[in-house]
Amino acid sequence: MFDSLQPQLVWQHFATLCQIPRPSKHEGPLREHIRQWAQVRSLETQIDSAGNLLIRKPATPGREQADSIALQAHLDMVCQKNADSSHDFTRDPIQAVIEDDWVKAPQTTLGADNGMGVAMILAALEDPDLPHGPLEALLTVDEEAGMGGAHGLAEGWLNSRLMLNLDTEEWGEFYLGCAGGVDVNVERVGAAASLTNEYQFVTLTLKGLKGGHSGVNIHEGRGNAIKLLVQVLIDLLPRFKLRLARLQGGTARNALPREAFATLAVPPEHSASLQAVIDTWQQTLLREWGDIEPHLQLNAEPTQPTPQVLSSSDQAIWLRSLHAAPHGVRRMSLTVPGVVETSNNLGMVDLSPKQGSCNFMVRSLIESGSNALAEEIISLFTLTGTPVWASGHYPGWSPNPQSPLLARCQAVYQQQHGETAHLQVIHAGLECGLIAAKYPGMDIVSFGPTIRGAHAPGESIHIESVAKTWHLLCGILSL
Repeated sequence: MFDSLQPQLVWQHFATLCQIPRPSKHEGPLREHIRQWAQVRSLETQIDSAGNLLIRKPATPGREQADSIALQAHLDMVCQKNADSSHDFTRDPIQAVIEDDWVKAPQTTLGADNGMGVAMILAALEDPDLPHGPLEALLTVDEEAGMGGAHGLAEGWLNSRLMLNLDTEEWGEFYLGCAGGVDVNVERVGAAASLTNEYQFVTLTLKGLKGGHSGVNIHEGRGNAIKLLVQVLIDLLPRFKLRLARLQGGTARNALPREAFATLAVPPEHSASLQAVIDTWQQTLLREWGDIEPHLQLNAEPTQPTPQVLSSSDQAIWLRSLHAAPHGVRRMSLTVPGVVETSNNLGMVDLSPKQGSCNFMVRSLIESGSNALAEEIISLFTLTGTPVWASGHYPGWSPNPQSPLLARCQAVYQQQHGETAHLQVIHAGLECGLIAAKYPGMDIVSFGPTIRGAHAPGESIHIESVAKTWHLLCGILSL
């Protein structure tokens, strides 16, 4: 379906990526495909202990003395799908369509984040007409699940001291910095309770939210399905003497939760009146959130009984803690106007009678900001005796407006478009900070095509911006 799109070489590689499943921690088949592809072309390949793939290509004739440049992107993708989709991300190809000027996946994530960056790097390695100095292609793993590849990146592996990261999502902007972050993990062993009286069981579902990237979209005020459903449960459970058998919401730590589900035991005498209150809550939520979440739905459906429910104490501890837990923007930056400084995302929750867990992803441009917010969440759950800990810390990437590589990128952009590209610092996490920590003095700039809805079903990429990004990349490498 991509045969008509330009640049054809880039889209050919992206089409291949759509055919090979690549969830985080399952990048092996794709990495092996690319390794074999490179070896057929007599390119040097190496894999480090973390699973990252490095490909080296010598300079084109006459360019041997040019600076070596590393091109960097990650192989994995966020796997999100609509509830009615049967797509299996470990097995099925991505089903993409062309709509007007966009390529999108209607029912799932597309994987343009960061598949298009990978596709452009492979095209640069393959294009016989592209003049360039020595190239190193660094394709990392496990970026979306904690930046495991960048954390484990071998030191002293890269020869380059210039790096182009191709993992940002707004054409016409160069990124010079990003937030750092840390995960806060909560787990609690439960004391399951058995029901002695007769109960009916329903599944209460809150769905239809936009979701999105927990760094890129966190400031837009989108709803969090977990927080909203907990708000409803806090009201319903004591009023109708309901018991909670299961609560699930969100499927990725770095995606805004679009859906949440609660399995409830309902005393038979309250079933009719419960539905009326649920309908009222649906109207209330739409009044509060309808402008930004017009497709929000809250409904209850009968379901099969379960033998056990959460104990009364576990039910109260979890719901009250989740209700009190922070989510969203904590503070806007005072030094970078319009950019979020500190935020967190309550991304996943899974409660059952015998155990429960949830995850918060905290981000900040300031190290002390992420530490303080993480400690606040830890303090909240510690008060209830619930085990909680921080993990997966990664540093931010400090901006360097005087970067020689930035000057080079700006010169090419100015030449091609007759204007200066905008400079940005992104609240989302990039691997640049971790790589810069392992390679002090590495000069890094990030850019990419326009992507909308990353980390959510319906993710799309602007076709024209892909061609512009490729043209810019070729110009930078040729200079």
